[in-house]
Amino acid sequence: MLSLREVIAYLKEFAPLQLAEDWDNVGLLVGDERSTVERVMTCLTLTPDVADEAIARRIDLVVTHHPLLFRPVQRLTSDTPEGDLLLRLIRSGVAVYSPHTAFDSAAVGINQSLAESLGLTDIQGLRPHICEDDQDAVAQPAIGAGRQGRLPQAEPLRAFVERVKRALSISCLQFVGDELQSIAHVAVACGSAAEFLPDARRLSCDVLLTGEARFHACLEARTLGPAMVLAGHYATERPAVERLARHIAARFPGLDCGSSESERDPIEWSLP
Repeated sequence: MLSLREVIAYLKEFAPLQLAEDWDNVGLLVGDERSTVERVMTCLTLTPDVADEAIARRIDLVVTHHPLLFRPVQRLTSDTPEGDLLLRLIRSGVAVYSPHTAFDSAAVGINQSLAESLGLTDIQGLRPHICEDDQDAVAQPAIGAGRQGRLPQAEPLRAFVERVKRALSISCLQFVGDELQSIAHVAVACGSAAEFLPDARRLSCDVLLTGEARFHACLEARTLGPAMVLAGHYATERPAVERLARHIAARFPGLDCGSSESERDPIEWSLP
């Protein structure tokens, strides 16, 4: 019988927790590592609907990209939505693990998958991870926050927008920039990552692809560059969560592992 400890060891190998941002809350958030695991489900966010699905499917471990319990908890009661969700999971014996920003930055993590889906070459970290040993601090270009890479050949921003839509299987998105400007050097950062605009600008990237951005970040992009494409937080991250389920299933062939079937983008788009 497979133990939770064994699955967690693989997850830490797949997305080392030292890659996580300092502010993040990653690792095993709920559960007993000594327990056994037969069914695993991945999701982007552990909402009440996804928790209901996990309980109904008798899931032993939920691997959620976005963690619960960001802030210190003083009491755990059913009086709050988060408390009620956690208590239901605990009563049903469902463990919860979150790799979050470690998964974003891993060698085969979300941003790497996003960059590869666009057909980029010469892919490197937008902010390479710095490994500090006893002697020196060494940048590791294959891992780290965000990614940068090059298209096989330059194309107008409007063609790049269509490339993103095809890669992410979405019908619409938002962008900032001249649709005729040439795009060759691409920066990607999943989720809500307009904070990477200065990095993309410093590296002379032509565009930053991310999920969402605040209005003033869009004004900054329009004024200072680079162009920015906003494909949606869900769209830039959910495909990699599905791939993670396949990675886990390949590592543990006897495990019943898949991604949430009930999870949906909470944002609806009104089309013409």
